[in-house]
Amino acid sequence: MHLDWITAFVLGIVEGLTEFLPVSSTGHLILAGALLDYHGAQAVAVEIVIQGAAILAVCWEYRQMLTRTALTLVNEPSSRRFLLNLLLGFLPLALLGLAFKDEIEQYLFRPVPVAIALVAGGVLILLVDRREEQATLRFADDVRPAIALRLGLWQALALIPGTSRAAATIIGGVSMGMSRRLATEYSFFLAIPTLLAATAYKLVESFDLLTGDALGPLLLSAAFSFITALLAVRGFIRYVSSHSFAAFAWYRIVFGTLVLGAVALGFDLDA
Repeated sequence: MHLDWITAFVLGIVEGLTEFLPVSSTGHLILAGALLDYHGAQAVAVEIVIQGAAILAVCWEYRQMLTRTALTLVNEPSSRRFLLNLLLGFLPLALLGLAFKDEIEQYLFRPVPVAIALVAGGVLILLVDRREEQATLRFADDVRPAIALRLGLWQALALIPGTSRAAATIIGGVSMGMSRRLATEYSFFLAIPTLLAATAYKLVESFDLLTGDALGPLLLSAAFSFITALLAVRGFIRYVSSHSFAAFAWYRIVFGTLVLGAVALGFDLDA
């Protein structure tokens, strides 16, 4: 099935709203694609590309910090450490993704595994979120390379659809002593190399699937992904400054349970 304008609009909104929240954008895109009867190789490629559009929203929101870091790499040890931390946090997911991407797409890109991961992740968030009161890391410069590498291993759990890259890094960060705000912002920062690399890889691999009639809808989807992601990032940072992650955990649990219930009742959600 080819990408149409309505499907492109819906997928762009879903991606932008969920990419940086701990609810799994990939899981929501898989479920949305199943409901819209849009699946297959092109659907996977579109999902990756609009994730790239969403990460541009983070680049825009933190443009001053990112620009300052780039301009002071030569003279500032903190800037070099920040760049090293991003690379260390990116490597585990990149290496494991390249090694197992075919198996993951074949067996786990389905509503039932996504729903199970949503519920399991929600329970884990509830358990770990209580540790925020013990936070000892509150600023990006407090993060050392060893912690960044461990956070990258947590992020690699996001290879399981429904886990959520944001949730994995936030849970990992809080469990290692980060404040909720720092863990959230670090999940944004780690998304920059991760999602840009994934987008570039998928564009090269699936270029022929994203041209022709699909190009216009794809650009629309990317535009809405950028806009809604920018709004979501700003709102999420304000929210976690004074609230726990419990609401997102319960959303995951309820949503995942509803999907499992629908499958048990005989609804065919498999792509």
